[in-house]
Amino acid sequence: MLLLLAFVLAAIPVPYAWPVSPPQVTRRFEAPPEPWLAGHRGVDLGGTPGTTVRATAAGTVLYAGVLAGRGVVSVAHPGGLRSTYEPVSPAVAAGDTVTAGESLGTLDPGHPGCPVAACLHWGVRRGTDYLDPLTLLGLGPVRLLPVPGVQDGG
Repeated sequence: MLLLLAFVLAAIPVPYAWPVSPPQVTRRFEAPPEPWLAGHRGVDLGGTPGTTVRATAAGTVLYAGVLAGRGVVSVAHPGGLRSTYEPVSPAVAAGDTVTAGESLGTLDPGHPGCPVAACLHWGVRRGTDYLDPLTLLGLGPVRLLPVPGVQDGG
């Protein structure tokens, strides 16, 4: 079967944006082989303590506070996605409506394994499934997909 390279053209507008600027990916998403096994369920973005962390898209803040000793902000987006940001000193509260690019708070130091002064762990879920946040920006892994109705000639 012939395969089609799936990609996103830069000219197509993407409704999601980087949560920190400038973006520096220090660790990529690593899906676990099974839901209960180890993996890295998000991406780490290097930064400086105090950097503004912004909503990657419009939504409603579900949680903003301390969880397991770290500041966390979680936002529900239309379409069933939920984005999470940590460690963050929140500037929003649960129930707040945010627009794309609006400040959620500031980046704190202390993310385990971070190779720079501070790292934002940015995670995305649909229901209980963790997704690679970079796919929201058109930057996820390239995948080969079958072309429906086309058979390999060999």
